[in-house]
Amino acid sequence: MQVTETRSEGLTRAYTMTLPADALAQKMTAKLEVARADVQMKGFRKGKAPLPLLKKMFGKSLLGEVVQESVDGAVRAHFETTEHRPAMQPDVKIANDNFDEGQDLTIELSYEMLPDVPETDFASIELDRPIAKVEDADVTEALENLASNAKTFETRAEGAAETGDQVVIDFVGSVDGVPFDGGAGEDFPLELGSGSFIPGFEEQLVGINVGDARDVNVTFPAEYGAEALAGKDALFAVTCKEIKAPSKAEINDDLATKFGAESLDDLKKQISERLEAEYRGASRALVKRKLLDVLDEKVTFDLPPSLVEAEAKQIAHQLWHDEHPEVQGHDHGEAEVTDEHKSLAARRVRLGLLLAEVGRKQKIEVSEQELQQQIFTEARKYPGQERQFFEFIQNNPQALQQFRAPLFEEKVVDFILELAKVTETEVSKEDLQKLLEALDEE
Repeated sequence: MQVTETRSEGLTRAYTMTLPADALAQKMTAKLEVARADVQMKGFRKGKAPLPLLKKMFGKSLLGEVVQESVDGAVRAHFETTEHRPAMQPDVKIANDNFDEGQDLTIELSYEMLPDVPETDFASIELDRPIAKVEDADVTEALENLASNAKTFETRAEGAAETGDQVVIDFVGSVDGVPFDGGAGEDFPLELGSGSFIPGFEEQLVGINVGDARDVNVTFPAEYGAEALAGKDALFAVTCKEIKAPSKAEINDDLATKFGAESLDDLKKQISERLEAEYRGASRALVKRKLLDVLDEKVTFDLPPSLVEAEAKQIAHQLWHDEHPEVQGHDHGEAEVTDEHKSLAARRVRLGLLLAEVGRKQKIEVSEQELQQQIFTEARKYPGQERQFFEFIQNNPQALQQFRAPLFEEKVVDFILELAKVTETEVSKEDLQKLLEALDEE
């Protein structure tokens, strides 16, 4: 096989490969020999049919296989010889479109290769990890929130409804005087101030008394789920049948059992462990971000333009959907890629290639047990649909990779953090939360 380099610019490479006709002919003969063993042809014993006759009968169909296998083999041999690693799927074309048996086969191969990632002295990196300890007050605050969520409502003997009360109502909604589907209810318990109804609805029921009838005027949000009602003005005829005042649950063993704990002490222990996990998670997110910021500044190398472009388009696409949550499909126009998107894409590609190279050199892998544990954790978010979830993952290698990639990244980050100089600084829960919120805003 003759190989000629036709382009070498940055990470871009292009080659012309010529596969000689005699090599293709040998492959064809080998295939015919294999096929002959199973061919039963009239006038010949099984496996004894002449090759020229077999070639006449099956040559055209086998030629496609020979060409495909030869092309695949040539490309594979090229990458084994050069040790280049393509950044994306290489572009492979047959140059002589009218190729036929007896001719040399010319292949045009082009690709962007992955860059050489420089070695990095991770031990020279200094990081600060903010940590927060769980205080008794944190556990007490969590218990108070649980007690508030477990509150009950008791019928109020007299007085108008206040914010926080529960009113039991009948209602009928209409638009332009015409009732609409789903706009009516009877004996409906509504907690005023819960925000569970259309904006402006609950506020207009503050001050209502049992037996009162009241018209409530509201406007459906523009992004309302029912398209026929979105942005429309509506009137609800409401009748108040009962008013109930909230009664906060006591913090005791009974409250604990409501939340699946054996006792109040057991519930406190569970809350403390959950808070510790949350604080650790926040601390981890902050130190990881600091590490990635340092690596982004510290390590530089050429990036494959195709990877950066693809990532920038993906970022623009995702942000477009974040701004247009009402659009579920992907049949919209292409989102505009800005310089900001390109800059963020370059960072992601650079860090992704760096972490991948560190993982490759250190032979860091995600075990099947780790992968399955992550999948089981995700499946719990879909109660009653776990089986369908598992089947979807098993039948979609790309979905499986979406679980493997983050686990791999976390293991590589752990490896780097072990080498770096990390100093822990104790902060309050409030300060840790502020740091985390600032991180989300960036």
